[in-house]
Amino acid sequence: MREASAKPRMAGRAPNRFIAAFIAMATIVGLAGVIGGAGQANARIGGTQVGLQQFYVNGCGMPNVKVRAWKRPGNYKTVILLDGMRAQYDYSGWEINSNVQEMVRSGVNVVEPIGGPASFYTDWDAPSNFNGQRYTYKWNCVITNTLVRALDARGFRVGASRKYAVAGLSMGGNAALVIGAQNRRNFDRAASLSGYNFLNAPGMRTALRLAMFDVDPKPWNIDSMWGPPWSPRWFANDPFMNINRMHGMKIFVGSGNGLFGQYNALPNVFDDLFKGSTLEVLAFTQAKAFEAAAFVQGVPLMTYYANGTHAWGYWQDMLWNAKNRGFFR
Repeated sequence: MREASAKPRMAGRAPNRFIAAFIAMATIVGLAGVIGGAGQANARIGGTQVGLQQFYVNGCGMPNVKVRAWKRPGNYKTVILLDGMRAQYDYSGWEINSNVQEMVRSGVNVVEPIGGPASFYTDWDAPSNFNGQRYTYKWNCVITNTLVRALDARGFRVGASRKYAVAGLSMGGNAALVIGAQNRRNFDRAASLSGYNFLNAPGMRTALRLAMFDVDPKPWNIDSMWGPPWSPRWFANDPFMNINRMHGMKIFVGSGNGLFGQYNALPNVFDDLFKGSTLEVLAFTQAKAFEAAAFVQGVPLMTYYANGTHAWGYWQDMLWNAKNRGFFR
C-alpha cells in the first residue's frame, strides 16, 4: 500500500469555514479563464493483471462503452473510477498514470469505464454541435444503469452494504459526488479528487465553457450539456446543491493547494506552474466551499489537503489515503 505524502486533515469545526467559502467564490472569478488542460502524467506507473476483466456495456444511445475491471474473491468493496477532462478511448487515465489497480490485492475491486472526454459523466441535452458530435452523451445512464447491471451480473456487488463506491478526479470528481448522492440504491460512498464541487459559484460556468473549448475533438459546446446558464440542470448537477442528499453516505474530498510537491518534475515546470497550480488552487477553493456547506448541513466529510498541483501522482496518493483510512470499509 502507499501512504500519502502529507498528513491528512479530517473535517472539523474550524471557525474559518464560512470565510473559506467566501474566498472560494472570489478566487474562482479570477481563475475563470484558465481552467482545464493540465495534469496528465508522462509515464505509466503501474497496472496489475490480477483478476482483470474487459467487457463492453450498452451506451444508452452512445456507442458501447469499454470497461476494464479488476476483481478478486473475498474483496469487501468495489469502486468505480471516473476519469478527467481529457479521457481517452483506449485506457482509463487511472490505468495509464497510476497504480490504484493494485487495490484489488488488498480488498477493493477496481472498475474503470473508458472514454467520455469533456463529458462530466452526465446525460447531455444534445450532441455537441461545435465539433460535430454524432450522438448525445448519456454517461449518467451508463454508470447508474447498464454498468451497474453488468457489474452485478459479474459478481462485483460485494461487502456488507451491497453497494458500490464511486470516485473521480477533476471533472470526474464532481460527477462522482452527484452520481452517488442521486443514486443511493446503488452507491453508499463517493469521492471527489480535485473536483469542482461548487459549479454555480461565480465564474464557474464561464471557466468550464473555456475549458471545453480546448479538449479534443475541440471545441465542445457546453450549452449542449445542461443547457444555458439559467437551466435548472446546472443546479441539479452541482455537488454543492446535492449535499442534503448525502446524509448517511461516506464522502471524501481531496485537493492539493497548488504548491509544487514531489510529483512536479523540472521538464513540466511551465505546465505545472501556469496550468496545474492554477487549476489546483481553483479545486482547493471549491473543496473548501463544499466543506463549509457540508458542515452547516451536518454531513461529515473525510478530507485530505496537501502540497500538490493538478496532476496524477497526487490523485493516486489521495485515493490510497482514502483506502488506508477506511473509506471503503
